Order: sequence, then C-alpha cells, then structure tokens
Amino acid sequence: MQEDISLTPVEVAGILKIAKNTVYELIKRGELPAYRVGRKIRIDIKDVEAYKKQGKKFEFSPENSSVLLGSPSLQSKTEGEYVQPRGMVICGLDVILDVLTRHLENRSNGIRSFRQHVGSFFGLSELYQGNADLVGIHLWDGDTEVYNIPYVRRLLPGIATVIIHLAIRMQGFYVAHGNPLNIQTWQDLTRSDIRFINREKGCGTRVLLDEQLRRLEIDRRLINGYEREEFSHLAVASVVARGEADVALGIQKASMQVRGIDFVPLHKESYELVLRKEDLEKSEFQMVLKVIQSPAFKLELKGLGDYDLAETGKIMFIG
Repeated sequence: MQEDISLTPVEVAGILKIAKNTVYELIKRGELPAYRVGRKIRIDIKDVEAYKKQGKKFEFSPENSSVLLGSPSLQSKTEGEYVQPRGMVICGLDVILDVLTRHLENRSNGIRSFRQHVGSFFGLSELYQGNADLVGIHLWDGDTEVYNIPYVRRLLPGIATVIIHLAIRMQGFYVAHGNPLNIQTWQDLTRSDIRFINREKGCGTRVLLDEQLRRLEIDRRLINGYEREEFSHLAVASVVARGEADVALGIQKASMQVRGIDFVPLHKESYELVLRKEDLEKSEFQMVLKVIQSPAFKLELKGLGDYDLAETGKIMFIG
C-alpha cells in the first residue's frame, strides 16, 4: 500500500523540492516523523503527505508564494484575518543559514526564525518587498569583480543596507570520478562531447556562470544542456553522479556529499548576509550579529569544513 512506503531523506527532499539538510533539520525539530533502520533514516510517505497538507492550511500572498520550510506562512489566516507571526524571515540556500537559525532559536531569549530556501535574486526581492529580514547572497559582478555590493545597490534602490560576511566558499565543476573528459575551463563547456546541467535563473551560481560567459565572450547557445535546470547544488551533483550530465557548477561542500563526484576548483566567492540598515540597532538583529561573531557559531561552521571563516561576522558594507 502507498501509505506503507518508506523514503530516504534524499527522496523526501526531492518530493518537497528542498535540500537534504533541510529534511534532517525538520526531523531534528520533530516537524517530520522519522525512524531508523539500522544506521539509515527512513520517513513514511504518509508522514510526508501529512506535512504537505499542514503547509496547505496557510495562505501565501502573491509576493511571497514560496514555501517557508519548517514553519507557518508569513501570514496565517485566522477567522478571516491575516495575522503576522512574530519571528525573523531568513532567505537563502546555504546550510550556514540553518546553523544560524538554530543558534538564534536555542538562546534563552531566542528568536523564532522562518527559513525560506530561495536563491540570491529572489531573496533580495523579498527583502525589497518587506517579506524578509535577512538574506544570504553570493552575486558576482564581472565588471568590478566584486561580490554582492553592486547587486544590493541595484536591486534595493533607496534602501540603506548592511552586509555581514559569513564565509568564503569555492565554486567549481562537478565531474565524474577521475574527470574522464578532462573538463577544466569555462571554455570546455562548449565542447560537443560535454553535457551540462545548469542551475536556476536568479541563484548566485547561475549569475557566476553567466557573468563568466559574458566576460569571456562564450556563446551560451553552444553549451549542450544550458537550458536544463535544477534547484540546488546537491541536485546538479546528483545528475552528474547518475551519468545524466558530464558537468555542473556548484560549491565544493556539496560535491563531498555525493558519491562518484570529483570537484574542479575555479572561483572563490563571498557568501554574505544582507539586512536593512534601519534594523541593525534592533535587539533581535544585534543578537544575529552577536551569534555570527560568536566562537560557538564559528566552531560549528569550522566543523562542517570547506569554508574560509577568516572574516566571519565582519561588517563589509553600510550604505
């Protein structure tokens, strides 16, 4: 029977269109029932369907149509009226933001946080619309070779902002073990024997690719698979691991979570947090800054590996 089917966290992530790490976070919070079979975690499909139905009890405004994972909607409808719940909305895809959320909630005067797993462009749009409080971004400007500041100024006109540094990550190619096709450069993507799998428009990884293609005058129409899209680093790495593509672009950390994948480093990037300047002096945002600058937060990120944390917590921009 369908309700007796059990799923792995990876399969649940595929059904809910979220990252595998988010599934584990939901399990830890008790929001998604799970059990162990030996050392493996399993989730019953009936519990996944129940979780989805719970989310459908909440209405979403057109400006905020993406699901806030593990939490009610920004606006839950009660007796015909919309009620704004207390809490902080954090947009972005990196597991760093999940760690930040947990640290904020675990403090004695903790802040309830709502995670919205969306790319950099959509996150900034939500901040501009007033639907988000903190946004993790990694947007590279090919003209200035500067991360994030040029995009924040363009996409948040008239809004004074603060950018807090979180980490340096490495972007590169996911290739099959041993890199049998010897894929090394951006130009290699146009080879006739290469199949590519892309990330979705608006995410920082897609922006990096498109900016590099523009700067190097590489015609994206020559890339076999440029129009094929997946919505996470793990998803594109999985496509390569299954042999359905030869190469994808993503961060180093995700490559280490998928078997049969090697990583070709290409580009260091800054992953940073954006908020409104007017919010910085509020107590809850001061707590965010305190957490990011705390030894405990940095120690946990260090344990995750593959992050350069030399400037974590540094305010990079105010304006």
